[in-house]
Amino acid sequence: MTTLAGPLQLLPADAAADYAECFTALSDPTRVRVLHAVAASNGGMTVGELTDLLGISQSTASHHVRKLAEARFVHVAKVGTSTRVTVNEACCTGLPHMADVVMGMTAADRPCCPDDIPADVTVRALADDDWADVRRIYRDGIDTGIATFETQVPASTRLAAKWLPGHRWVAEIDGAVAGWTAITPTSDRDCYRGVGETSVYVDTAFRGRGVGKALLRQQVTAADKDDIWTLQTSIFTENRASLSLHHQAGYRTVGIREKIAQRDGAWHDTVLLERRRTT
Repeated sequence: MTTLAGPLQLLPADAAADYAECFTALSDPTRVRVLHAVAASNGGMTVGELTDLLGISQSTASHHVRKLAEARFVHVAKVGTSTRVTVNEACCTGLPHMADVVMGMTAADRPCCPDDIPADVTVRALADDDWADVRRIYRDGIDTGIATFETQVPASTRLAAKWLPGHRWVAEIDGAVAGWTAITPTSDRDCYRGVGETSVYVDTAFRGRGVGKALLRQQVTAADKDDIWTLQTSIFTENRASLSLHHQAGYRTVGIREKIAQRDGAWHDTVLLERRRTT
């Protein structure tokens, strides 16, 4: 028997209906494979490409695409004579949150941090002579268009003034700075002393080599030891690699912030994630 700290908060009926619609759309194995193919592709796929890849008829592919579009998992558009299917980033990034809510997951059920760190990646405290590399890598992130709303690299003095001492880390591969992470206090009020906003950036030349995993591991384990009980971050819905990385470090999706700000004249949605210390 489980003893609850308070009365059970039942999932609202309208939210349950929305979640059921999404889960129903994924009730067919072939449809799940269609969605995976589209989501994993670079820029979407045509119905013809899905037909060839999955070994199904065009009418079957069109049927599953239509069902996924009705549930808002994908967008469908005519490009010449072809029908092109692209993933709806906001819907897909919201799916983990739906599962968390329905399953009543607690922080203890989530991973502590990534555990498959490559042996050639080392993490150490940021030193004064690292600022040029930190700002260069920050520029890499800005140039992607999906890492930050900043358009100019902040001065090192500004970064040093806002980042929490003892929680500024760089990753190295073969002696070269390959990425960095830092925590910014969310408030100067004492009650929020254990809440921080996190940033993680990886050099373009070193992406896909486990640098982000190593940085996140150092970030969250150091925060846990230093009585920082909540880490939070906002990630563009398009930045699915960063979303996946943070989920591996125990972050959970709190929600989608629609049209939260503009970058280069275009509105963007962000996913708000947080990680709670487990003890």
